[in-house]
Amino acid sequence: MKRPETGDTGETREHGATGETRPARRTGVPGLWEIDELAHAGPEHLDPAFVAGFDRKQGYPDPAADLALLRDHGIGPSSTVVDLGAGTGRFALAAVRAGIGRVIAVDISPAMIGHLRARATESGATGRLECVRAGFLSYEHEGPAADAVHTRHALHQLPDFWKGVALDRIARILRPGGILRLRDLVYDFRPAQARTVLDSWLAGAARDPADGYTAEDYAEHVRTEHSTYRFLLEPLLEASGFEIADVSFEGSLYGAYTCVRRG
Repeated sequence: MKRPETGDTGETREHGATGETRPARRTGVPGLWEIDELAHAGPEHLDPAFVAGFDRKQGYPDPAADLALLRDHGIGPSSTVVDLGAGTGRFALAAVRAGIGRVIAVDISPAMIGHLRARATESGATGRLECVRAGFLSYEHEGPAADAVHTRHALHQLPDFWKGVALDRIARILRPGGILRLRDLVYDFRPAQARTVLDSWLAGAARDPADGYTAEDYAEHVRTEHSTYRFLLEPLLEASGFEIADVSFEGSLYGAYTCVRRG
């Protein structure tokens, strides 16, 4: 598949109330050393047919637990929440329905943003959800600092150096005491255990691609994406200005972090 054109690092904001599309402010000029996030997103995320079946492939994840956790941290009608790597908008649309004051859904994929805007219209969220086509490295927050940032299964698209840059940028989006809720595929094992853990993971994969991710899908993820070790991610979080308040793992692969931005 043809690689996306490089240099697409600008940000486009789409506001459901008016359908307006405008360039957002961007500080500085991208350097020659900066990466193209669109290329790192994976070609499947740019394919409208894949996007249409994305929720089924993901197993229709329920955002209720993450929203309840944010409520426990005081996130509510007067709060601003940014969803980075929003995908088809399962969390962002649920956040709007939950009455969070300002919800901003950010995704680098034009196909994902298009699908999300259509879902917002269908669900009556038009005008209450801001959709921004941008990535971890290009999103520029406007208005008061965010009270929370949510991101699910998206940070792994960036190599570790860029994860550090992204986490630092997230910290700058948040107010002191703001919450980062991070879910991702994170390797919670030592390198010597990799073959045992990953072979077991692949053995439990779906056989039919229509039912979920197959062993081939998982293997491609390991080969071509940038999931990192837990013992590397956690120092990155701390170096970026976060205190890890809570962490849980499903097996040795799926991590869920609640982090607080230090003042």
